[in-house]
Amino acid sequence: MLFSLFSLLLIILIIFNLHTVNTMPPSNSQDEDYSYRADYHFTVPDNWKNDPQRPLYFNEKYHYYYLYNRDYPEGNGTEWRHATSKDLIYWEDEGVAVPKYTNENGDPWSGSVIVDHDNSAGFGENTLVAIVTQPSANGQQEQYLWYSTDDGLTFNEYQNEPVMPNPGIENFRDPKIIWEEKSQKWVLLMAEGSKIGFYESENLKEWQYTDGFQTENLGILECPDLFQLQTDDGSIKWVMGVSANGMEQGKPNTYAYWIGDFNGQTFTPDHKEPKWLDYGFDWYGGVTFEDGKSRDKLNNRYALAWMNNWAYANNTPTLEEGFNGQDSIVRKIELKKDEQDEYYITSQPKKELDQLIESTESYPEVEVDGMVTLETVGDAYQLETDISWDEAENIGIRLRESNDQNRHIDIGFSPRKAYSYVNRESTDQPNDNNNMVESKAPMNQHKKNAHLKILVDKTSVEVFIDDGKITHSNLVFPLKEDQGITLFSEGGKAIFENVEIQHIHSIHE
Repeated sequence: MLFSLFSLLLIILIIFNLHTVNTMPPSNSQDEDYSYRADYHFTVPDNWKNDPQRPLYFNEKYHYYYLYNRDYPEGNGTEWRHATSKDLIYWEDEGVAVPKYTNENGDPWSGSVIVDHDNSAGFGENTLVAIVTQPSANGQQEQYLWYSTDDGLTFNEYQNEPVMPNPGIENFRDPKIIWEEKSQKWVLLMAEGSKIGFYESENLKEWQYTDGFQTENLGILECPDLFQLQTDDGSIKWVMGVSANGMEQGKPNTYAYWIGDFNGQTFTPDHKEPKWLDYGFDWYGGVTFEDGKSRDKLNNRYALAWMNNWAYANNTPTLEEGFNGQDSIVRKIELKKDEQDEYYITSQPKKELDQLIESTESYPEVEVDGMVTLETVGDAYQLETDISWDEAENIGIRLRESNDQNRHIDIGFSPRKAYSYVNRESTDQPNDNNNMVESKAPMNQHKKNAHLKILVDKTSVEVFIDDGKITHSNLVFPLKEDQGITLFSEGGKAIFENVEIQHIHSIHE
């Protein structure tokens, strides 16, 4: 009887425990406490963001403006929202600086802002002056001047008339202003369809056309850029960049650039075909800007871009949390020379990102012939490793992998096919048509080794190959529980050395 009573109690306890396990909420992306807001990337506080405006360093802070829509998803145009940072990692929201629909000229689009140290525009020394595209009362894209006398918190309209009227072309937008030291004038680049127009001014109010740079097979150009960088050997070169679409030619839809010379009026490239700052699907509207804390302004710059693609811009689970908009990590860019004495730009995450590291896991050496799953898991971290191979045909790393290994993101190398890649086909991702699931970048088919640095966040993967000579940036939406990491090598053995995973804590905590 005692045994039977004990057995009965045991059965009841087992049934109770099984019932308790089966009724617990599942651990998946629908958990109420799980957020798709990026842990360490800049995200819009609410509603919508797209194009970054070039940040500037002023009064010991970086001032960052970006296109924002408080009425999203209902449309109704954009305005400039403002954020500030001392380290380009942590950001403070400053609200809307350039509002929309203040007059019949509509909503502010992209442009650029500078500090007018010497009062060339007549609004006072150290006034912030912005040239901004607006659709204007007549429906044409024209350029208007705004200025701020309160350190960039709010901007005032100079006048209702454009300082750069439309010259009779459909596309006339995204002005980018620089100070050209040699000629002691302001220079402005304008996106004009498949051409970049160059203009000059002494007072930021009156502009004269000087020349243009024509492109082919890159679609409608946007967000032009122009700057100088110096290589290790002391050479100083000009770099011109644009947001461009080379997909019809099998090229990226990101930031194309040319290296050459600029005489104050004309840009002369050293090469006809553009180079690309990123080979992923989600690095658009890119801007570069000076390191405000460095005395040497030519040694390096910073860069960031909107992490999205107009092909699927509204397809994100963050909409359930009331926002849509993320930027890439801020990158340090430098000018280098390769073995053929050709110039190229490298990208690396800023060192200040290290302040967010909360723990590190290391694997000195892992030999892989097939697949090896690491004990480490995570959804926000930096992974770095050196990989070498001999005969292997497909080498790489699976990230955000599910327990059954059916869902994952693949970062790898295909030597025989001569490309590196990021494949997001086997995880949730924004491209429902599945025609943009594997980004590719060319590589030497005789290559036998590579250095990888990968930034993983809640909704993104950014890959830096060989000290940032090649980069891939892609949006991904893995489930909460998909956190595995697997090394793989097909067709031969590969050695993964100095594997280091640095877990990164949230900037929102």
